[in-house]
Amino acid sequence: MAIPIDSQKTLEVIERMKLAKIGEYKKWEAIIKKIKNKQSLNPRELEYYANLTRIYKNSSITSKSKMYHTKLSELDEKPPCKICGENSLYYCNMNDQYFCTIHVVGHDENEF
Repeated sequence: MAIPIDSQKTLEVIERMKLAKIGEYKKWEAIIKKIKNKQSLNPRELEYYANLTRIYKNSSITSKSKMYHTKLSELDEKPPCKICGENSLYYCNMNDQYFCTIHVVGHDENEF
């Protein structure tokens, strides 16, 4: 059973990623078109979206875009997330704040 996605929220995240020039423009356009036409994304598209929107969770991904977020190691102190107060997993070096996995994407309008 497929997990339903929030199409509007997904489109907002993709638009921000496009504006920040993170990822490939043509791939984002293809994904946007499928979402708007209520078509299912293929596994490659889902993986592409997941890898880039979870902020570099796969260290083998290389990108020319700027990396603002660093994933904290198991040994790093994990202060509360700036937005929800849960344990953070990422540090944003642009604004010197910590974020959980959910709030790391799109937390700061100035980044995009």
